[in-house]
Amino acid sequence: MRVTIRRILNREDEQVIIECAEITPEVRDIRAYALAKGTALTGMTTANRMERFELQDVYYFEALDEKVFAYTKDKVYEIKGRLYELEKTYTAYHFARCSKSVVINLMLLGSISPALNGRFFAHMKNGEKLIISRQYAPAIKSIVMGGGKDER
Repeated sequence: MRVTIRRILNREDEQVIIECAEITPEVRDIRAYALAKGTALTGMTTANRMERFELQDVYYFEALDEKVFAYTKDKVYEIKGRLYELEKTYTAYHFARCSKSVVINLMLLGSISPALNGRFFAHMKNGEKLIISRQYAPAIKSIVMGGGKDER
């Protein structure tokens, strides 16, 4: 595989072009990574400070008590919006619903293991273990095993 980097004058003209013989899971991962780079979110920390953070650093979003939180490696941010909106907006960035209250970043998923009653555990790269409910398990398994959705 060749990798070429060309310098351009305007930041607005930056783009990533992937030329491939076949759209494989690896190519989809590269696309998702490129899309997520530079996508900043804003949230409130537990110390009541408004901060910006990168989408690629979010391990998962969770809805609790009418609030939505973004979990990164080191911090938790309360963010504006609804979980279904985040799911819809960030599907192309490899975020997927894994339960009624959680949307995970599949790029930061380490592994999946079986749990009871058709559920699974999502072992995130930061060591956290999340439940993948029965309802969402088939879709998550399909995406992870390479049978995911085509490009949007």
